[in-house]
Amino acid sequence: MRDVIDGPLPDIAVRFSKFLADIWPHTALVIFTRECTGRPRKVSGDPSVVERVTIAELDALRTRTTEGTPFDDQTVIAGAKRKVWALLDATGTLLLVLPKPRQRIREVPLVAGAFGVVAVSIRHQVAQASPAYLAESRAASSERARTIVELTDLHAATLESILSTLRSKDLDDRRSRITASETASSALVTLRSAGESDRNLAEEAVTTAFARLQGELRPLLQHRPVRVDYVDPPVDGRALPGEVASAARAVVRSAVLAFAAQAALERIRIAWDCDGANLLVEVRDDGEGGLDTDALVRQLSGRVHTLGGRIDVESVDGWGSRVAVAIPLDVPVARPDEQQLGDLNPRELEVLGHLATGKRNKAIADSLGISESTVKFHVAGVLKKLGVASRGEAGAIALEAGIRADPTSRHA
Repeated sequence: MRDVIDGPLPDIAVRFSKFLADIWPHTALVIFTRECTGRPRKVSGDPSVVERVTIAELDALRTRTTEGTPFDDQTVIAGAKRKVWALLDATGTLLLVLPKPRQRIREVPLVAGAFGVVAVSIRHQVAQASPAYLAESRAASSERARTIVELTDLHAATLESILSTLRSKDLDDRRSRITASETASSALVTLRSAGESDRNLAEEAVTTAFARLQGELRPLLQHRPVRVDYVDPPVDGRALPGEVASAARAVVRSAVLAFAAQAALERIRIAWDCDGANLLVEVRDDGEGGLDTDALVRQLSGRVHTLGGRIDVESVDGWGSRVAVAIPLDVPVARPDEQQLGDLNPRELEVLGHLATGKRNKAIADSLGISESTVKFHVAGVLKKLGVASRGEAGAIALEAGIRADPTSRHA
């Protein structure tokens, strides 16, 4: 199971498929989770199945599957009726397996337990909302949304043309026209409903996202004598793209944990708002101030900058601390370096920030408390992932993205 959950999230179905190969021999496997807005389907196996299975089919199967009881029957998958095995985890994540011919379901408790580990691992990785995950997820969400809009418009135009023809009084055979019109009308309604369902999957109501945040913070603060005041977002605020909701919750959790680590703290205020174009997040405390704001910015900026957002952190002795974040709700104009920045790990982002200030390897090593050869290794990795040939080019990308380090900072 360590091999299954240790690796890139988009490929977790491939690794789990290998784990199940001898226990549940199968030709295709799908993990369906609403935690991942960009790629709700993690797939492995027969392309004719996994590339054609729809969210509507998976949703229908989930409604027929009882948590803790395996589904072992025929259902429509990838446009055809097939024999499937399915499990529904307590997290709401669905496992779909197409068994090989003449195979029987066995070792259900083992498979259910293993799938539970996978489902919780997916939830935790999404909750962490790393820059790499957010970049990959937003790219996938944008591409899926574009494709859905194009297909919906194309099919809707086709169906409306058919309806217009069938409703023409110049045609004969009235009964046939009525039957065909009803069929086309039903298909049009189904098509529009499917598009709406997929949009709902890719978004969260801002009030729902804020309620989830409160649920996530409760266990983190239950043993701390800190009062948390929540300022709810407007009920009519725009729905949040899933990546924005995940990043906002992750930023607030990190800020709250940083604030709560102070010795003298009684109150934290968390407010979300929408200005029509951005989600506005603010976290304040009544502590003594004096937090390491540079460290907190480094911790939070990767997620925020990946989504094109802005962040402001201030901490004043005797006046408390404040984190303010604005994250755009619409996908920003794509830049060629966005995905590459999402591929950098936390240490590489730190090194990139120092490259933006023009530091050489020795100075970076002194600031980060690592060897000069390690810095050289990280610089090479940064240049390769960004697809640039020089430190200056990398620094320019960092400055454009708002990634930079304090040139006066020093690590012990």
